[in-house]
Amino acid sequence: MVTALYPGSFDPVTLGHVDVATRAAALFDRVIVAVYATPSKSLLFTTDERVDLFINAVRDLPNVEVRRFEGLVVRFAQEIGAAVIVRGLRSGSDFEYEYEMAFMNRKLAPDVDMVSFMTSQDHMFVSSSLLKEVARLGGDITGMVPPGVAGAVYAKFGIPAP
Repeated sequence: MVTALYPGSFDPVTLGHVDVATRAAALFDRVIVAVYATPSKSLLFTTDERVDLFINAVRDLPNVEVRRFEGLVVRFAQEIGAAVIVRGLRSGSDFEYEYEMAFMNRKLAPDVDMVSFMTSQDHMFVSSSLLKEVARLGGDITGMVPPGVAGAVYAKFGIPAP
């Protein structure tokens, strides 16, 4: 049984994130979406909120579970018995970052491999940061996030959904 770990901050979860989780679930026996509790960036949602939003987004995928984690990704992967870390790639800059991270992770945990999914074309331009900016300015993000997420984002900004 192969367990894959899909880590990220997911602030908020997007349809691109769900696409990667869905595709990983089709390839691996078990996928654990790991919501990073302490990223070095400003967050809109608490860790518990991000976990709940992702749980709702993948509730129809029986072999996917969502958990919070802290610390090194590879250490968490080893703790849960994951053989693979799953990452999504949208652009060349994503590749450059993930390329370096893959080698660092390989050095830290040679027994954990990395698999990257190229984003679906429908989601190439979508990032959580960009979504938050569009929503803050009153733009419509409903077609880029799972049901319920857009409303949660607008509520955080105290503005009505478009």
